[in-house]
Amino acid sequence: QLQLVESGGGLVQPGGSLRLSCAASGFTLDYYAIGWFRQAPGKEREGVSCISSSGGNMHYADSVKGRFTISRDNAKNTVYLQMNSLKPEDTAVYYCAADLNYDTDYACPGKVDYWGQGTQVTVSS
Repeated sequence: QLQLVESGGGLVQPGGSLRLSCAASGFTLDYYAIGWFRQAPGKEREGVSCISSSGGNMHYADSVKGRFTISRDNAKNTVYLQMNSLKPEDTAVYYCAADLNYDTDYACPGKVDYWGQGTQVTVSS
């Protein structure tokens, strides 16, 4: 079965850190741009960060810039989102998405070929 599986979410205090993982199953991520998205209760899903298949081109939403870091290890078929200095407003379900593109500098998914199931991140004291 072709799918993305997120992991690493949980409950953390403000100022804490989490690292989310997005692992592909049944296909390789070598030519996929990957995006992280999140959706908080009552809000639309929003883009958080994205990364090109080469790992050389990255983008961050203003709300997370300087706190979150996206990275990938194509050998492990996995993309990561390191989240530091977490705030209550970061609370959401986080999803990864993959977009096949042979331009290795193409970073942010437009069409989405695969979505993960989501992992809950809750930031609360």
